[in-house]
Amino acid sequence: MSKKVLGLSLIIFILDQVSKAIISAFIKLNDSLSIIKNFFSLTYINNNGASFGILQNGKVFLIILSLIAILILIRYLNSFKNNTKNIFGFGLLIGGILGNLSDRLLFGYVRDFLDFKILNYNFPVFNLADTFIVIGVFLLIIAIIKGEDKSGSSSRKSK
Repeated sequence: MSKKVLGLSLIIFILDQVSKAIISAFIKLNDSLSIIKNFFSLTYINNNGASFGILQNGKVFLIILSLIAILILIRYLNSFKNNTKNIFGFGLLIGGILGNLSDRLLFGYVRDFLDFKILNYNFPVFNLADTFIVIGVFLLIIAIIKGEDKSGSSSRKSK
């Protein structure tokens, strides 16, 4: 499973970095381009923190946390069954973490640009790496609940 996860992680990392490069090349910092009026815009910002603006200026802590998360994921990679859901879960997570980690190491911040407004709530601006991380976590949680990790109990597997 690890070669497939590595390949997917690399693809996810490249997609994230290319998307950020395109946005930063065509949209000025702190400018916004409306795509779907009152719903979705491309808004280029630099985020010095983590999700929802927490841990502002916590670059060193977030770098260390990212490295630890990647090491933990690699450690548990073979503790999960070799199936498509788990490959995608790990690949999305590792690739997404690497995308944001790369930004923090190269620039000192993460480049965000996806800006949604739903029911008059303007969500914090995020990027593809954030999306991949959330989907990867969701997939691995489902795998654990369904007993698709190798350590899953047989009672969970039979349900």
